[in-house]
Amino acid sequence: MTLIAIIFPFLSFMLRGKIFTGILCLILQITIIGWVPAAFWAVISLQNARADRRTDRIVREMRRNNR
Repeated sequence: MTLIAIIFPFLSFMLRGKIFTGILCLILQITIIGWVPAAFWAVISLQNARADRRTDRIVREMRRNNR
């Protein structure tokens, strides 16, 4: 998925269900200069989504163990 975020930044957002963000990223990606910020944005967003899922999983386990 990280490779997709680098090569096709807009597709990374689309595959994760963020259609509007994907369209904005595509507009930025259309320019050659905008490709680098779009790829950076997609990779950072992907990493943040993974961290959020990991944190949610840890919180669920902590709540489950405290009962």
